[in-house]
Amino acid sequence: MKLAFSTLGVPGMPVADVVRLAAGNGYQGVELRAHPEEPVNLGLTLPERAAVAEEFKQGGVEILTVAGYARVAAEGEDEPVLTELAGLVELARDLGAPYVRVFPGGGEQDPADADATAARRLGAAAPHAADMDVRILLETHDSHRAGADVARVAGTVGHGRIGAVWDVMHTWLAGEEPLASHAVLAPHLGYVQVKDIASAEDTTPLALGSGVLPLKACLDVLDQDSWVCWEYEKRWYPGAADLPGMLAAGREYLLRLGAPKQ
Repeated sequence: MKLAFSTLGVPGMPVADVVRLAAGNGYQGVELRAHPEEPVNLGLTLPERAAVAEEFKQGGVEILTVAGYARVAAEGEDEPVLTELAGLVELARDLGAPYVRVFPGGGEQDPADADATAARRLGAAAPHAADMDVRILLETHDSHRAGADVARVAGTVGHGRIGAVWDVMHTWLAGEEPLASHAVLAPHLGYVQVKDIASAEDTTPLALGSGVLPLKACLDVLDQDSWVCWEYEKRWYPGAADLPGMLAAGREYLLRLGAPKQ
């Protein structure tokens, strides 16, 4: 199992500090949140992108993902979404990241309409992603919370450059068992996002293992070479404990849970 953490847990932290934090706590990778308020975003110039990539290379840490905010099932014209997808894919290529994370964002639409919109846009973006040697991963989130929802879209697209991120909180909130989530997502799966929360009503982030999410059941179904990313949502819960001091313990906890079975 290879471990990463998301910069959602350390909002605004300079790239050099993120690299040192990952390397110093034994994480092989980082999920980089690509947002205008973050150091890494679509506005970076080519020299700035090269500098970020070099910083990670020198630190021995991989950029697992460019975590974008494109909403591929959202109502409206296709062109703005496709432009954003192209920009995210190019940013990932420039940084040497294999993945781009996107959201569904289908809102209150009829599920069939949201599926069709997402599949159309992802299908249109797939050839460019292939040219850039990047995969676009649709996260189990919002309108497509269950693994079955995301797998339905990815299966409709049917392109190897379109896959899935399994956010274990959202599939749990959808009432889907880990075995069922993995079964439908496995053909499309890029990596898994783990976290912990107190309850369905209180999703304030907690230290791994101190909440209710079935993390062991989720890790039990993964291959030993799978990427697992701790997405600690500090950005949305500023009163939550700071992530840096929990990273070492979180790593040890995940490694214990994911240890090969005897």
